[in-house]
Amino acid sequence: MNLKTDYLGFELEHPFMAGASPMCDNLDTVKALEDAGTSAIVMHSLFEEEIICEELATNAATDHSTNSFAEALSYFPEPDNIVYGVEEYLNQLRRIKEAVSVPVIGSLNSFTEARWVDYAQQIQEAGADALELNAYLLATDPSISGADLEARTLQMVRQVRKSVRIPVAVKLSPYYTSLANFACQLDEAGANGLVLFNRFYEPDLDVHELEVKPELKLSEQTELLARLRWLAILSPRVKASRAVTGGVHNALGAIKAIMAGAHAVQLVSTLFKNGPSNLATIRNEVAQWLEARNYESLKQLRGSMNLENAPNPDAYTKANYLQILNIWKNNC
Repeated sequence: MNLKTDYLGFELEHPFMAGASPMCDNLDTVKALEDAGTSAIVMHSLFEEEIICEELATNAATDHSTNSFAEALSYFPEPDNIVYGVEEYLNQLRRIKEAVSVPVIGSLNSFTEARWVDYAQQIQEAGADALELNAYLLATDPSISGADLEARTLQMVRQVRKSVRIPVAVKLSPYYTSLANFACQLDEAGANGLVLFNRFYEPDLDVHELEVKPELKLSEQTELLARLRWLAILSPRVKASRAVTGGVHNALGAIKAIMAGAHAVQLVSTLFKNGPSNLATIRNEVAQWLEARNYESLKQLRGSMNLENAPNPDAYTKANYLQILNIWKNNC
């Protein structure tokens, strides 16, 4: 079965790849992912906050004559908790490139335009085949409008796109007022790909210790539904490649995402739960599903159930809400 797909300008043997996660921290795991047949490897993000923390810690350690950084340091984690500084991240990227033959996609999250561009160039020079811009931004300042935030992101994408030669994807959250409009603007700004969706890790409250505690939860299959809707809506409307991340745990989920219009399927939680070999399992089961239904290639499947091609496109719109309400009424 021909499972070939095109993503960010790469012709890949199949769409299944390891998504951004700490799996890339361990070279043995990276090699196991390649052995399982991953079509690409996405590194976890290099975060500007961690880099600033590292710089502040270095300055504090080397300049004992001033305590001007004391208050600023309190806002950041202790240096021992930092996963990567910029040099270690770039070195790990180089090590992964030497260890595998598949494309390696760097990932970056920043909040100042100059640093977006600077780090993007450094990631490119370290050997990344492509770059994923992790637009993870929690808007807590009520004085900044949604339009302002979108404008900043669009400007950042344009500047990064101008500054690097490698393909650039933008990893989005679903929380935009008009996601379809913003996606089309990103397309026009030069984004080579869109990744749907970033997962916001929600904090929990410890009512006994009176602390806000981070919660790490792997994705669940129900999270795929929002991704299917927006893949289907955007698929006929943007030229950029489309990747799904979050909620794909098996072959059936992967098939749905491709039907909705995904070029690439990024797997994380299912690989944590079941090991890197599960990637090969999903790939084989998708091939078997296609063969059993007389498909000649995966490309025949892609977008076959998007907003343009689905026999009932209203199901992706408000009409679906009304249908669900009527089902509830009829069951009461």
